[in-house]
Amino acid sequence: MTTPTNPLLRSEDRIPFHLIEARHVEPAIAAALDEAGSQVDAIGKESALPTWDNTMARLDEALERLAEVFSPVGHLVSVAETPELRDAYNGVLPEISAFWARIPLDEDLWKRIKAYAATKEAAALEGIRRRHLDKTVRDFERAGADLPADRKERLQARQIELAQLQQKFSENVLDATATYELIVRDEARLEGVPEAPLRRFHEAAREKDEDGFLLTLDYPSVEPILKYCRDRALRREILEAYTTRCRDGEWDNRALMARILRIRDEIADILGYPSFPSYTLVDRMAGTAERAITFERELVERTRPYWERDTEQLRAHAATLGIPELRPWDVSFVMEDLRKRRYEINDEVMRPYFSLGQVLDGMFEIARRTFGFHIVEAPVEEVWHRDVRHYEIHDTDGQQVGAFYTDWFPRKEKRQGAWMNHFITGGPTATGFRPHVGVMCGNFTPPNGEGEALLTHREVQTTFHEFGHLLHHCTSRVEIPSRAGIHVAWDWVELPSQLMENWTWEREALDLFARHHESGQAFPQELFDRMVAARRFMGGWAQMRQLSLGTVDLALHEELAPRLRDDAGTDPDASVDERQGEEAMEFGRGLFAEFSPDPAFAELHILTSFTHLFSGGYAAGYYSYLWSEVLDADVFTRFREDGIFNPDTGRAYVEAILSRGDSADPDELFREFMGREPDPDALLERNLGELAEAAV
Repeated sequence: MTTPTNPLLRSEDRIPFHLIEARHVEPAIAAALDEAGSQVDAIGKESALPTWDNTMARLDEALERLAEVFSPVGHLVSVAETPELRDAYNGVLPEISAFWARIPLDEDLWKRIKAYAATKEAAALEGIRRRHLDKTVRDFERAGADLPADRKERLQARQIELAQLQQKFSENVLDATATYELIVRDEARLEGVPEAPLRRFHEAAREKDEDGFLLTLDYPSVEPILKYCRDRALRREILEAYTTRCRDGEWDNRALMARILRIRDEIADILGYPSFPSYTLVDRMAGTAERAITFERELVERTRPYWERDTEQLRAHAATLGIPELRPWDVSFVMEDLRKRRYEINDEVMRPYFSLGQVLDGMFEIARRTFGFHIVEAPVEEVWHRDVRHYEIHDTDGQQVGAFYTDWFPRKEKRQGAWMNHFITGGPTATGFRPHVGVMCGNFTPPNGEGEALLTHREVQTTFHEFGHLLHHCTSRVEIPSRAGIHVAWDWVELPSQLMENWTWEREALDLFARHHESGQAFPQELFDRMVAARRFMGGWAQMRQLSLGTVDLALHEELAPRLRDDAGTDPDASVDERQGEEAMEFGRGLFAEFSPDPAFAELHILTSFTHLFSGGYAAGYYSYLWSEVLDADVFTRFREDGIFNPDTGRAYVEAILSRGDSADPDELFREFMGREPDPDALLERNLGELAEAAV
């Protein structure tokens, strides 16, 4: 058997990222689609009696192989985009979207699955195979398998269009972010900004052959300006540039927002659901739109007194700084100054103790002590950038269960934020255990010159967060890839990630990685005490912000989207998109105003750059962050009671939750580990505490 010349078609578990070029995308995807399509057609036309092996397993194998060919392309568009790669990706996106959309609409395939479900073999299924069959049948029904032909055709067309619109939204945000540059000539305007970011700004300007300091909209550039810069006008300029990306001009996302909302609502309508949230949440822990909305509303009511307290404290402290009226560009600055004065702590005081290398080593040691996983760096040449590192994960018996890459620093060709993604979903097979493969990405403060990257504590938490996702993927023991790892209900998927953040607040855990990058001095106890004391600082403000995003998300899809679709009629044009884009902006502004100290704050909302909602997987699901946070706060109470490195508790967590994927309902897995239902008060205690705490 010869090795394919196209690197995307190689079947090795180590993906040859260093060889993949834009020219490989179209032929590889065409070949993979042909292969997958042939397999699907053959399953539907199979004359032999349906069995697990010739129906369910065969379908899973065909679809998983296609996903493994396509996933490196989507990843490279996120981390190493070029104009050629973007064009190639957009060129194949309609075909890929059409293929996935047609799977549940294939009449022959659907008949075959239903025929298998009626067999004696299927009736005798247990465990994960029983669950997979039941959920597959339900997924096909929910996706329109029983629709008449004309509605199937309409549904498929809308799904393809939606995929293209969401990709365009993401591209606009990337381009708007990468294009912005501001040269500050007068260093006095940057008074208050710490030395490390100043050096980065100066070096960035030098690379552009400019005198002065170069500011961009990468978050490691935005954050120090908003937190530390004393020049109020400069803070305003940067915040407005950041929050108003894609509101006009070449990368205007307003019309796209309206079209995306309309199409999602239409898809739900075609499938027989009253709204997009009703369709989306059927297969999640919340279950219904009403339950998710109620969750948000009740948590808002419980959080509001803390938010009001925090708002008044910010206003009062702003006045002491000569700011008579608190504005959006003042909040981070006032908050950081108040935190420093109250607790004698700030990010820059802690940053020298959090070098990236030490953080990773300590995090891996925590995984070894607590969960029994051994993680070692295993350098490879198959990477997409010189900053990328590669690691392997081994279980207690020495078996390799996974491998992963890391890519931590911002680049113009890389999207914003932090995320984990999967390339290969392995697990138990007939020939042994196939290792999982994934990646963790971030946009952290890069190192200066030859020095080490020094993180803020928030960036440390982000590292642990993505590592939690990574462990969820790489330690799965589920035999069916589509039910393994992170292929779980969206409001359950954040539990393993958010749980890992808890270790970043524990003294024993910090002792494993928090050491001064030059002297080696351990994280001082008095600094730790101040950090912990400040943990709930502005907790009401932070939690209310998350609630605002979740509330707006649900309202956009539950309330606004149906109105937009009714108003647009059956033949909308560009003028409708533009008008409705403005309507969506105003709708968002009105909702955000309910979570704002005054209306001016709501003007600077982030909808046109809110990729989680309009190009990511969080549409009608942003509430899941706090839903999962309720669960993780409760789960960690057991670790605190038993010992945060207790290996028995750690393995119990691995066996009950981390390795189980979608092999059982999340509620059942939670009860298996905790022995009871979730206690929502655990979140409020951790994040908010007593209302009287932290009074000015």
